[in-house]
Amino acid sequence: MCGDLEEEKTVDDVYTRFVAHAHQFMSQMRREKRNPDPVHAHLDRMFRQLLSDSTDPNRAPDEMSGYQRLAMEPLVFARLAGFIAAHVPLQEDPLRRVMEAMMLGYSEGEIEVSDHDHDHGDPFHSHGHGHSH
Repeated sequence: MCGDLEEEKTVDDVYTRFVAHAHQFMSQMRREKRNPDPVHAHLDRMFRQLLSDSTDPNRAPDEMSGYQRLAMEPLVFARLAGFIAAHVPLQEDPLRRVMEAMMLGYSEGEIEVSDHDHDHGDPFHSHGHGHSH
């Protein structure tokens, strides 16, 4: 089953799988028609840049392994999301939106882009990422 980590033999295999999937996912996003909405285009560009940075070996100290990055960088992104969400009015329900976005990313991370067609019900974008049910 895709997304299972039992196939990997070492932590290096886990990180290698992440990098390959991230590059495949970003390539898929680049091939798709750009969203004409400038807000969503900006958010997609920001997502691609941060994902690209998280796979770039030159963006982390040599002492930090790929697996350490995979385990620790999401904590930084979560902290940033919480910091920003804390400034959004409560009637906007910022925690719910952050959690929905996190779960969307989690589901996108579990699938192999080229092997599946899924619509993830993205609450933040009016377009898909090449996935449909």
